[in-house]
Amino acid sequence: MQKILDLISEEMKKAFEEAGYDAALGRATLSNRPDLCEYQCNGAMAGAKKYHKAPLVIAQEVAQKLTESEVLAEVSAVAPGFLNMKVKESFVRDYLRNMRENDKFGLAKPEKSKKIIIDYGGPNVAKPLHVGHLRSAIIGESIKRICRYAGHEVIGDIHLGDWGLQMGLIITELQKRQPDLVYFDDDYEGDYPVEAPFTIGELEEIYPTASAKSKEDESYKADAMEATYKLQSGVRGYRALWDHIIAVSVADLKKNYANLNVEFDLWKGESDVHDLIPGMVEMMKRDGYAYESDGALVVDVKEETDTKEVPPCMILKSDGASLYNTTDLATIMDRMEHYCPDEIIYLTDKRQDLYFEQVFRCARKTKLVNEDTELVHIGFGTMNGKDGKPFKTREGGVMRLENLIREINEEMIRKIQENGETKGAAVDMEQAQETAKIVGLAAIKYGDLSNQASKDYIFDMDRFTSFEGDTGPYVLYTIVRIKSILAKYEEQGGKLTDIVIQEATSESEKSLMLELTKYSAMMEAACEEIAPHRICAYIYDLANAFNHFYHETKILTEEDAEKKAGWIALLTLTREVLETCIDLLGFSAPERM
Repeated sequence: MQKILDLISEEMKKAFEEAGYDAALGRATLSNRPDLCEYQCNGAMAGAKKYHKAPLVIAQEVAQKLTESEVLAEVSAVAPGFLNMKVKESFVRDYLRNMRENDKFGLAKPEKSKKIIIDYGGPNVAKPLHVGHLRSAIIGESIKRICRYAGHEVIGDIHLGDWGLQMGLIITELQKRQPDLVYFDDDYEGDYPVEAPFTIGELEEIYPTASAKSKEDESYKADAMEATYKLQSGVRGYRALWDHIIAVSVADLKKNYANLNVEFDLWKGESDVHDLIPGMVEMMKRDGYAYESDGALVVDVKEETDTKEVPPCMILKSDGASLYNTTDLATIMDRMEHYCPDEIIYLTDKRQDLYFEQVFRCARKTKLVNEDTELVHIGFGTMNGKDGKPFKTREGGVMRLENLIREINEEMIRKIQENGETKGAAVDMEQAQETAKIVGLAAIKYGDLSNQASKDYIFDMDRFTSFEGDTGPYVLYTIVRIKSILAKYEEQGGKLTDIVIQEATSESEKSLMLELTKYSAMMEAACEEIAPHRICAYIYDLANAFNHFYHETKILTEEDAEKKAGWIALLTLTREVLETCIDLLGFSAPERM
């Protein structure tokens, strides 16, 4: 199904051609003066020089050709040569009817469906999720859903930090506390216990304790490095302990990500490519890409066009140890072998831009990826408190993610109760708590996604949880309002099937209809630009357009049955579009608020 702007442009191009001018001049755009017109065309201005005519004359000639248009109700030529347009109500009606009948509201399939891997999440095992993990999870989940909806095959990978010194630190601290555990008996040959010798709570306390000790005690750090070596060398007991650490951590991570409505297709980590690194390093040396520099193994990635220094990509440290670069390159190699993606997208803090530039260049230079494989880094800004500094707890520490979610839910429960008391209605606490979870998640996600990913933003709980303004709860309140009207219509005996959208009979109705027509163009842009904030902007405008129409129109008391049914059909489409959009943002709407 064509975008509405393309259809209007086709009508304009035909008119330019009939008037004797280049059809390409007839490109229509949304009006930047909605008080004057709905669409505009500036082609006469561009054609004036080519045809040696006053632009106003060209515009007048083109407007004359559109007097019998089945698309445009009004076309006026205004100085110095603009063409201002309003579309016919019948044209908009037919467009929306087609939207209702088409899959995905008429969104065109991509010319070429891509296989995309999205690397987001990136938590370390044995450490609780905190607010620093929020943006990667929220943005990555939305991008995954948007690209999948657009028609691409998308694989989401969490890319766990599950290898290296942190594992050695945990194992060392466990050995200090429980030296008699069977895992540390080199002569033990039996099966290891099924149950882990620690809980997630204990594990989350063990790691920071061990990390602090290693910074103060050189011998303790040496023990941890030895434990890391034993683990990576395959010592049986250490591998069994590591399996427990992974199992306990992943179970907790899955629970916490589920609370954010975030799901990963792959739960792979750095450990999955550990055995690939020696072969990869050998290939880089053999093919002349890697060389020694101050004892370390590096690959030059600078280019002649660079305007700033881009350091070599380090593959191995001087002691032979691998780095994040090494693991990420081996992961790219593994992904190409097993999935052969057309594109790999990484979601991390924008301060890692240079790091990913080095890794991507190294992957291309060493031919780990195909020439046409896209490597994309989306760097996001910081979530800050009202003081403009990175978000902290009241005590100044990094807030755990589950605590942030709990605080948001508590604030939503308070507002739901307050709202009920204002209306004089009794509040069912169990239902209020369930609703608060749904609305609270919308508050968090919309508050984040409505900003361009690369920008920092202020986390303002009062604003994010408000039922008014550009917020998640406002959008959900709009959806719930529509659901309530549809339910009451059915209670009156009306049916939601076999009803059709009619021509607009008011400005507010037409405005709502025109907002709906923008859906396909917005969704294409959101996918092409990998930009969830475009969906947020669209649904806020759509919610505003609906509420304006709602406040001006007595929908359920309308006596003309056909007109009422047409409005209900329009509301049904509005609800479906809004619910599709919020699902792509990663949240849903309750039945009532």
